[in-house]
Amino acid sequence: MTRPLVEIENLRIAFPTEDGEYHQAVRGVSFSLGREKLGIVGESGSGKSLSGRALLGVLPDYARMQADVMRFDGIDLLKASRGERRKLRGGRLGMVLQDPKFSLNPVMPVGQQVVEAVRIGDRKMSYADARKATIDILESLHIRQPELVFDRYPHELSGGMGQRIMIAMMVVREPDLLIADEPTSALDVTVQLQVLSILDELVTRRQMGLIFISHDLQLVSRFCDRIIVMYAGQIVETLKANELHSAKHEYTRGLLACLPTIDGPLEPLPTLQRQSSWRQAL
Repeated sequence: MTRPLVEIENLRIAFPTEDGEYHQAVRGVSFSLGREKLGIVGESGSGKSLSGRALLGVLPDYARMQADVMRFDGIDLLKASRGERRKLRGGRLGMVLQDPKFSLNPVMPVGQQVVEAVRIGDRKMSYADARKATIDILESLHIRQPELVFDRYPHELSGGMGQRIMIAMMVVREPDLLIADEPTSALDVTVQLQVLSILDELVTRRQMGLIFISHDLQLVSRFCDRIIVMYAGQIVETLKANELHSAKHEYTRGLLACLPTIDGPLEPLPTLQRQSSWRQAL
């Protein structure tokens, strides 16, 4: 049997509050991932991004994280040192963050930032070779005039262009696992499909794993192999992507009911009615 690429059991993340107590933001999340595309969906605050950041090891110092098991390709991340986690990040583990404005260095040309990511992984690579690799990845992400964009600063780019630069920084190293947090939210539909095609090709060619975090249920159902649905820091349902519209849990069905359709009725969309029973006791 093939060993899972990622194994997480009973992940819990809490943050301190003003009264000295801890707020449980992620409450007992468990899942495994092979070399496949796993979608994680749910409303804002459900714990999707926090689960990805915990796996990458980039939670803030004031967060309290606990887990029974957290392994990446057989490596025990709970016992790994800060240095070992740092070596994994950017090389074998990558994450595309949601908003490039807060992730790109504002005083460095974007091309130089991608070159830096390339050369960290291969310190013997010349600057010329790293620059060529950067131009090639920018071109593959359908950025017109990549040589011109190479010398631009983040504030000179649109939000969608900045998002593609972030994707370039992560995929140029071809990691074994890529965590993509709303990677196409700032892109128009045409470019969105192109970027998804590139990610799909990477997963297939490199046999890598992809965790795709999104609010877009329709997009995830078309692009991913499996889907995890999260609510209030917990997993309420796991199912195959092509079976999303046959979901059993009331929360998942409620999310689907809120989606507009072109040929649907003209009445207002239903409002999701949350129930206390969806939130399991700790």
